[in-house]
Amino acid sequence: MHSCREKEKVMILDTDGLKPIYIQIAEWIESEILHGNLQQDDKVYSQYKLADMYNINPATAAKGLKLLADEEIVYDKRGIGKFVSEKAQAIIVEKRKGQSLKHLLEDVVSEAKRLNMTEEEVRKALKELWKTSGEDD
Repeated sequence: MHSCREKEKVMILDTDGLKPIYIQIAEWIESEILHGNLQQDDKVYSQYKLADMYNINPATAAKGLKLLADEEIVYDKRGIGKFVSEKAQAIIVEKRKGQSLKHLLEDVVSEAKRLNMTEEEVRKALKELWKTSGEDD
């Protein structure tokens, strides 16, 4: 079992953006899980540690952790803290397929339309990018 304290990598919060800080915190923890930095049954940062790391109110950090708990990405061991659930990675992947990827593709389609590209041109560009990315092994 790993501890999140062993891998203290801090992201930069966008305090001027539209996305609430607690969501940014939750998404960062999700990314840590997806990248394997936090694995099943690893302890997740406490609200106080997150508050200290990001100089934010502990209640804001707690709200991000609650969001993850509500989505069953983390679970609580009473009196000990929050831990990565067994199904965390699968939940995050499905969630991001349904949200993040959709938003990215919406941006691509909007930009392609502004550039007067055809659907076939977009498909061709995507197919070419997919081939050259080297991550489809």
